[in-house]
Amino acid sequence: MPIPFFRLSPARASELREMLRLAVPLVLGQLSAVGMNVVDALLAGHVDAHTLGSVAVGTSVWAISIVVTIGVMMALPPSVAQLNGAGRRERIGPLFRQALWLAAALGVLLALGTYVGGPFIVSHIGLDAPLVPDVTRFLRAIAFGAPALAVFFALRGLGEGIGVPRPTLYFSLFGLALLGPIGYALMYGAFGLPRMGAQGSGIATAFVLWLQAGAFAIYMSRSAHYRDLGLFAHFEGPDMRAIGSLLHIGVPMGVTLFMEAGLFIGVALVIGTLGTDIVAGHQIAINVASIAFMMPLGIALATTVRVGHAVGARDAQRVRDAGAVGLQLTLAAQVLSAGAMLLLPRTIARLYTHDEAVVAIAVQLLMLAGLFQFSDGIQCAANGALRGLKDTRVPMAITLFAYWMVGLPVGWWLAFGRGYGAPGMWVGLIAGLSMAAVLLTRRFWRLARRPLPEVGHDSGDMPMQGGIG
Repeated sequence: MPIPFFRLSPARASELREMLRLAVPLVLGQLSAVGMNVVDALLAGHVDAHTLGSVAVGTSVWAISIVVTIGVMMALPPSVAQLNGAGRRERIGPLFRQALWLAAALGVLLALGTYVGGPFIVSHIGLDAPLVPDVTRFLRAIAFGAPALAVFFALRGLGEGIGVPRPTLYFSLFGLALLGPIGYALMYGAFGLPRMGAQGSGIATAFVLWLQAGAFAIYMSRSAHYRDLGLFAHFEGPDMRAIGSLLHIGVPMGVTLFMEAGLFIGVALVIGTLGTDIVAGHQIAINVASIAFMMPLGIALATTVRVGHAVGARDAQRVRDAGAVGLQLTLAAQVLSAGAMLLLPRTIARLYTHDEAVVAIAVQLLMLAGLFQFSDGIQCAANGALRGLKDTRVPMAITLFAYWMVGLPVGWWLAFGRGYGAPGMWVGLIAGLSMAAVLLTRRFWRLARRPLPEVGHDSGDMPMQGGIG
């Protein structure tokens, strides 16, 4: 007899303990990554408004590289998790080395894109002319960190896939701790260095990314957690079949993340036409929502691994339990974030500004953000569960439909057709995220009831073939 969704059976209680063991370090690691952006903004803001504007614009363009890198390299955790769950750890090392080849190629391409394409974008979007030179310097400096970023996510994906998430937290905190003093020295010209402003911020971030990746690699080469995997024992040349398998899973995830980020960017651009106070209020609300999103994102990453382990073990009930626990844990986390936004919006807004006009707008939007915490969390958790099944192409289509054919049009109609302004655009976000939550959750439960394939063998119409075998 099926276990009701909200009943915690002994098996699900055990799954919950394992999920929390994985999720807590991953959530803290995600918050540390966001903290690096906060450090950049705080340092830039205390130089002058021009430097803050340059870093803010440059970071927005650089975010494209981050989103693409995260999406493509997300192919590694479910692939490793399925092999680990199947007891085929000897195949993890070769797969990881192919992921490093992919990370190196992706990093070089994104570095070139940021170095050449970034300045082209900022010079053609109507940016204030005085900002363009410093934004260009920032992008050309930070571009050198793109290969390190891609390698870091490959190292991180390997650790998460075998169920060892703490190093991700440690090295995320390591980067956060380094960025403050290094960024200060380069931006402000301390210790006899020239004062480089926005360019110094880009150099500092790129340098820290290389230190993070290098330290993580050294740790993995020496830690007992990875010793039996022979990760760096030798290096094969690029295997296009293995790399193609990773791309088959990763590219749709990169597109999905890009479309979700694009929805929020599109909303921001539309709201940007409504006035300075409205833009400021929107920025406060979206910043709070972005920080809150790190909780469901960390849980989703853990859900991917737990589902992947169950698939590798060919345990269909564990697949369903892992998906259910991931959704339950996400809902519990979202109750906290939604409660804070719905009950304390004015208190939160006043942490950012004392301008009452901006506070009033932010309060409205924070309450709407509180409402979409549940749909945003559920769609994130369901997507994480589907990644554990290596199902990425249909979720990509679902998110395209939900975000761009439901969310943005509904928001536009309410904002301009009905005259609701910024709150109308945010209701559009709720509509799009809710549609994604319903469709993605439905797809997971439908796939979770199918027979599981053996990892490394053709799985027919199941979207879980992946792997390198």
